[in-house]
Amino acid sequence: MTPLEPTSGMERLTACITEAQDRFAALLRSYLEHHGTTVDQYVRYLSFQYHLTRDVQRYFMAIAAHPDLARRRRLREFLYRFANEEELHYLVAANDLDRLGLNPLPMPFDVELWHAYFRSVVQERPFVRLGAATVLENISDGNAKSWVKRALQGPYLSRENTKFLVLHQHEALPHGDQIMDAIAQGDLEERHFDDLIEGARKGTVLYLRMAEWAVRPGGLAALADQDSLVLDAAEAERIRSFQMSELDAV
Repeated sequence: MTPLEPTSGMERLTACITEAQDRFAALLRSYLEHHGTTVDQYVRYLSFQYHLTRDVQRYFMAIAAHPDLARRRRLREFLYRFANEEELHYLVAANDLDRLGLNPLPMPFDVELWHAYFRSVVQERPFVRLGAATVLENISDGNAKSWVKRALQGPYLSRENTKFLVLHQHEALPHGDQIMDAIAQGDLEERHFDDLIEGARKGTVLYLRMAEWAVRPGGLAALADQDSLVLDAAEAERIRSFQMSELDAV
């Protein structure tokens, strides 16, 4: 008997996330089955996360401001809180790099594409960007979880320089579950779920391209790499002085 296609909006969205997790697991497995994570790969991973998550609060504030949330205020309130919780995560990635004695690499081309696309749609089609967020917050779970844990192994890795990876396994802060629960309780229409699913699929494509850029430094995307990133003095000091307690500041 042919399996039934998922029918509800949440079932369709969950299926997209499961596919993203499976594809991420396959990418990690293709390398980690035979190798350990290298410093270069880890630096590339933290670098793309730094650029991907910087100013992320702007997206969630824009989604929350959309008129479709005027009578969905529980979801609007969640997005406002979520923006505050996520805002400083880029500094976690950068501080991990600083603990390795390094600065972030320049923004990868696929991160540029991510921001160019999602900034262009978030005002008028906010649920597309929210759909991408469901992937970002859940892609390291499911079948990918064991491979993400395996990627945390290496002689250069320590508690001080793996804060971002540990944070985004969501064991202490389950953002993946929270965002899915907020959507499920949001009384959304089919058109909203259509946009959520479109965003989840496009987010999966772009995120996996970023991940491949990190895992395979000699891949095609590296052709667009820039030489170096110069941090201004204020940003460099902000990164160096960052403390995890800032994430809980009121």
